[in-house]
Amino acid sequence: MSRSWERMVERNSKQLNKKRKKEGKHAVAAPAQQIDRFQGRSYIVPSLLLLVVIFFVIMYTPWASETGESPGLMWVTVGCYALLALFYYLRRPYLSVGKDYLETRRFSGFKRLKPTEIRKIVLQPGYVLIETVKGGNWVFSRMMNRFPVERMGERLQAYAALHHIELERKSK
Repeated sequence: MSRSWERMVERNSKQLNKKRKKEGKHAVAAPAQQIDRFQGRSYIVPSLLLLVVIFFVIMYTPWASETGESPGLMWVTVGCYALLALFYYLRRPYLSVGKDYLETRRFSGFKRLKPTEIRKIVLQPGYVLIETVKGGNWVFSRMMNRFPVERMGERLQAYAALHHIELERKSK
């Protein structure tokens, strides 16, 4: 369907839903968008945080401390770093490919790119690079975050063909 047709269908379904709501009937279901979501697994940041925990425990040596200080605050700090490591391990990075957008989560929140904001997409073995017009590039790596880059590459190739975005394939 063309975009103008989709907008017209959406507008008409909104009007119909308003009318049905006034009559006390259930709303007509909106057509579901197909969204492909590729999830990775972050393991580097949690590993570094656990190394910081080990560093604190070794440097403080609470079992050999003869200073008379209470080790309570040190154990609270160690526990907080361990919880932060668990949080980053369970908070999986992702790339969502919708019909007319790409979305991911960064440290500063959710980021969304429209096709006009993408300069080109570069597919390399083990990496997917999305060059943006404004801001930093998005890099998805198999080594750093365990992304399924082969499947991502296939889907992004179809996305680039649909929206006339330059696609570059590199080999080692």
